[in-house]
Amino acid sequence: MQATVPAGLDRKEAEIYLRLDPKRLPKHIAIIMDGNGRWAKRRHLPRIAGHRAGVSSVRSTVETAANIGIPALTLYAFSEENWKKRPPGEVDFLMGLLCRYLKAEVPTLNKNNIRLEYIGRQHELPPSVQEKMEWARQATAHNTGMVLTLALNYSARTELVDAFRSIVDAAARNGGLDHLEIDENAVSRHLYTRHLPDPDLVVRTSGEMRLSNFLLWQLAYAEIYVTPTLWPEFRGVHLLEGIAEYQKRERRYGGLAGDAARVPQPEHPRTRAHAPEAHTTKTGRS
Repeated sequence: MQATVPAGLDRKEAEIYLRLDPKRLPKHIAIIMDGNGRWAKRRHLPRIAGHRAGVSSVRSTVETAANIGIPALTLYAFSEENWKKRPPGEVDFLMGLLCRYLKAEVPTLNKNNIRLEYIGRQHELPPSVQEKMEWARQATAHNTGMVLTLALNYSARTELVDAFRSIVDAAARNGGLDHLEIDENAVSRHLYTRHLPDPDLVVRTSGEMRLSNFLLWQLAYAEIYVTPTLWPEFRGVHLLEGIAEYQKRERRYGGLAGDAARVPQPEHPRTRAHAPEAHTTKTGRS
């Protein structure tokens, strides 16, 4: 019997969806959104035009992921390196673009039952931006569908540093360092993403073959899909093409071919719990 096409998909998306196995969709997709600058340069436009065009790509990708029932989607929107190394004018434009996006998209997120979260050092962003981010998070907090996480002022190495600090601080408050025990589950419980399963699939646009300091711990067993499509041209149909490629892969987690056993995953309760206290004020590529 032919699978039912979810509401909201266009004709091209529906054609690809019908080739998918709905029972084997990724639980968590992470996307490195890259190519805004190159898109603008090819059109002899300023870089900010590429960032502005990328907003439509976010909207299409998020809605398609929610329509097909992906539980979690994380977008690498603004790295710590972007924050420190990009020209101030470009950074200011990106901060303003983020605020406008949040204001414009909250009604659509609510319509699609999408809950918004953030990872990264949020406390280093301008106070006005932090306020808008918190407003949008609270405005979608009641939603029970897909969790959309924006990585803002994010660095995977910084995340690990913050996790180790959090582990030591927790031990110091609970009997002292003599009782400190560190294993993979302990580290995972102190990451920014502790409320999410590790990504099954990471998508990188623009053809670059790098992870760019993104979710280095969490992507240990993720399937990597690289597309030459620049981010401003990426749409929901491209996401579905990535999922189709993902479903062709045999995921062995270090085992042998045909071995269906999975590497044990750390517990990630699907609750409304937020990151540990040390991270709640630290919650963040263009």
